[in-house]
Amino acid sequence: MADDWIRISNGTLTAAINPLGAELSSLTDADGRELMTDADPRFWTGRAPLLFPVVGMTASGAIKVDGVSYPIAKHGFARRSVFSVIETSATRAVFALTDDQATRAAYPFAFRLEVAFELRDATLGIEVTVVNPADAPLPASFGFHPAFAWPLPYGQDRAAHRIAFEKDEPGALKVIAADGTIAATERPSPLDGTVLHLADDLFTDDALVWDPVASQAIIYGVDGAPQLHIAFPDTPKLGIWTKPGAAYVCVEPWHGIADPEGYDGEYRDKPGVFEVPAHGEQRITMSVTLVG
Repeated sequence: MADDWIRISNGTLTAAINPLGAELSSLTDADGRELMTDADPRFWTGRAPLLFPVVGMTASGAIKVDGVSYPIAKHGFARRSVFSVIETSATRAVFALTDDQATRAAYPFAFRLEVAFELRDATLGIEVTVVNPADAPLPASFGFHPAFAWPLPYGQDRAAHRIAFEKDEPGALKVIAADGTIAATERPSPLDGTVLHLADDLFTDDALVWDPVASQAIIYGVDGAPQLHIAFPDTPKLGIWTKPGAAYVCVEPWHGIADPEGYDGEYRDKPGVFEVPAHGEQRITMSVTLVG
């Protein structure tokens, strides 16, 4: 565990957050078993990046604001920005990122992004607040991207792991194009009823993308063993992703999405962008509960 990570614990769960990106970097149970990715560099060194102010790729590598293009990296800049540590206690930590000259070169708006992590019993709650200090509406997009251990550390076969949705998800899935944008085509749902049986070959063509997703929670793991209940009440889209052979699976609640393939419109008008009212804020939450 890196020296500068902020650690919170309540005896049931322990979380460690890296101020670089305000990234949840470890979540362990009462016996110290790791519930998140091993961050094996052969696959992906991310752990739980916060996606802001874009989710995924833009079609041109930039966003357009009032006709002016602003270059921006995949998933935005929050994940590579150092957040200020605003508050810490035994079971709670709060981080914040505020616009500066570097962020305005990619996203020409004033903003404050606050991220609070709090442990209650067997639940880690994460609350993100997008604050708009300006006199005009703030267009924004946001996504979570946590990578959980696959297999979980409870002695079950990797192949037995599945994700159970809380509601029926009858629609087809979006397709991610070769350039990382969203293709016009769709793919049939791989669900068996409400259950996704995890297998590497599901991810040979990138993430599975539900847009929209009806469920506001899923359960991940193996029946009869400890599992993770992951709730995302504020996000209308969901990505599930790994790289074949990796020891993680990402459950990604999104309030945004990559550009449609070939998109050339304004950032404000692209799918998945919401507006925060002048001097207002928007909260986006998720929680992870160890059950069983």
